[in-house]
Amino acid sequence: MKQALFQPLQLGRYTLVNRIVMPPMTRSRAIQPGNEANDIMATYYAQRASAGLIVAEGTQISAMGQGYAWTPGIYTQAQIDGWKKTTTAVHAKGGVIFAQLWHVGRVTHPDNIGGAQPISSSAIKAENVKVFVDNGKAEPGFVDVVEPRAMTKDDIKQVIGEYRQAALNAIEAGFDGIELHAANGYLINQFIDSGANNRTDEYGGSVDNRLRFLADVVEAVVDAIGADRVGVRLAPFTSLNGTVDANPVETYTAAAALLNQYNIAYLHIAEVDWDDAPETPLSFKQAVRAAFKGVLIYAGKYDAEKAEQTFNDGLADMIGFGRPFVANPDLPDRIKHGYSWAEHDPATLFGGAEKGLTDYPEYAK
Repeated sequence: MKQALFQPLQLGRYTLVNRIVMPPMTRSRAIQPGNEANDIMATYYAQRASAGLIVAEGTQISAMGQGYAWTPGIYTQAQIDGWKKTTTAVHAKGGVIFAQLWHVGRVTHPDNIGGAQPISSSAIKAENVKVFVDNGKAEPGFVDVVEPRAMTKDDIKQVIGEYRQAALNAIEAGFDGIELHAANGYLINQFIDSGANNRTDEYGGSVDNRLRFLADVVEAVVDAIGADRVGVRLAPFTSLNGTVDANPVETYTAAAALLNQYNIAYLHIAEVDWDDAPETPLSFKQAVRAAFKGVLIYAGKYDAEKAEQTFNDGLADMIGFGRPFVANPDLPDRIKHGYSWAEHDPATLFGGAEKGLTDYPEYAK
């Protein structure tokens, strides 16, 4: 048994039973039309409620915020009501669940946003990036993204308001809090990273300016639902979806210090997790730990041993296990008892129904 993983932890207003996080993973199974969370999603999350914290899949805050076919939203009453099924089911199992609020910015295609041109910090197309659209078949059809238009000041003000309302909607839907998706090349990340932002106003140029949109959104959601129900996810070293920063150590250490000022519940850092990916520098983790005093979560290719070592080194308070949770609904129990982990079927990750979502069994003792 890994002792540190099973110590309780205070996260904002919640006492978590362990330090294991189920991080957000897109599964693209929302009801169509309407992009509403449904009964099979409720079953899926309830099966995994033994995690100390669940962060539900990325959930678009508006119709323009959608990047992929069949992902759930949280901007209509029907979507709010759909998510109530999940939060009720998770709470019945004693779980704690946050909603991840998501606007993809330029990482989309007009087919996913009613024919509109995507928006971003700048009119810079993400190179070599594809998204999937509903092509009338059971399997998603992948297409290239298109060039976005640069957001005006009015656009920025509107989207900040959409984040605020989405946070209120999440609480109405029964979520215990929200996580802002500021990682993996999506909209907030498109303001942060220098390679995706060529603005010349107060939202571009210097590190402080590129962090301004993040700060404005955090301020809005903190004002709406309270800092103790807000987390933020960052991905300092990933080039996912075409965003790259010229100096990620400087930029993201500054981001951690900025977020600390708002007393948010947690900072969630997604490490690069592809094969042969470089390790996140120890010096960077130490700098983030010094800058951010709240709960610190890391995710990316962790096993129980690496998680335990990270705790022992004082670098994190919780660890996210992403893909392992897909095929192991009872992952905390498997970790606790040293049971083997099942492998997921990649072909069933996106789209479909119960197969590959709710049919993975618990460990057969």
